[in-house]
Amino acid sequence: MKLLKNETQLVCIARFYAIDGEVDKLLENLHGLIRLTTQEGGCLRYELNQSVDKPEEITFIEKWYDQKTFDEHCSKPYLKDFFAGDNPEHVKSYEVSLHKEIIPSI
Repeated sequence: MKLLKNETQLVCIARFYAIDGEVDKLLENLHGLIRLTTQEGGCLRYELNQSVDKPEEITFIEKWYDQKTFDEHCSKPYLKDFFAGDNPEHVKSYEVSLHKEIIPSI
């Protein structure tokens, strides 16, 4: 099987760990980003998930048309406000990683 890499689209995995006792508040804050983000032209997927085993772990799985549209997303005022300071509100820690999707050829 030959594997192909999608060289254009960008996948972002943003994982947040809530401060103890603040999971619901963090979920509310993150959920508030969905409507604005999904209205952006380059947003192909913006999915909020909560770990079954560790409910304090909340993850966005995002897919963007390309690096440019992702960079434009990151510069939006509402997102900059969310990430202002050392950590976003109700967040103990977070990590963001960028990926290219691997597509099996048929």
